[in-house]
Amino acid sequence: MAGGVGRRMGIALPKQFAQLGGRSVVERAVDAFDGHEGIDAVAVVVHPDWRERMEAIAEENKWRKLEKIVDGGSERYLSSLHAVEAFAEEAVESNLLLHDAARPLVSAAVIGRVVEALRRWEAVGVGVPSRDTVWTVGSDGEEFIVDQIPERRTMWLAQTPQAFRLRLLREAYQKAASEGFGWATDDCGMVRRYCESTAIHVVEGDELNFKITTAADLARARSYIEEKNDEKQC
Repeated sequence: MAGGVGRRMGIALPKQFAQLGGRSVVERAVDAFDGHEGIDAVAVVVHPDWRERMEAIAEENKWRKLEKIVDGGSERYLSSLHAVEAFAEEAVESNLLLHDAARPLVSAAVIGRVVEALRRWEAVGVGVPSRDTVWTVGSDGEEFIVDQIPERRTMWLAQTPQAFRLRLLREAYQKAASEGFGWATDDCGMVRRYCESTAIHVVEGDELNFKITTAADLARARSYIEEKNDEKQC
């Protein structure tokens, strides 16, 4: 999922095309899936304005498993819908993993845990336990106030890939479309709302699978890549 335009980064191009240790963010994300034995095919969903750039990157890399470059939508949920539609001809029991290109440090171990869990379950999410106390916040009309303080042991921070039976995700999006997509956050949220009888099982991610949203996030990722490169040279 590389359909964003990166307005929060303060740079001239979308964050997925920013450089990260000699490769772009999106290249590193695709590398992780293209090189994983549990993945059969890869598609990149990209904003139409950046499709040519993505096609040029794909031509340079000649990834073995990249089969499709799909135009994204104006919102994240529409990009997910386009991804589902791109695989409409696949067998109904095919599995679909949706991953944020802005999480370029996803490990083979995390992908493997998702793939393995999807052999047993219809819907799988990735997360890490929150190390911080989480508040739900309301307002007294003028200022923000603490509304509720959930138990920290029940709070997890969502990551990707989020993974589903293709049939299930297609059903969720069809139901959402019938309501005009009035409610949508992520793909797990879509399934939880529109296929509520289906349990979404969670596997543990890792701290490096963070999302690059700000310039500080990009600097953190670059620092990690530099440290790894230094270790290899030693």
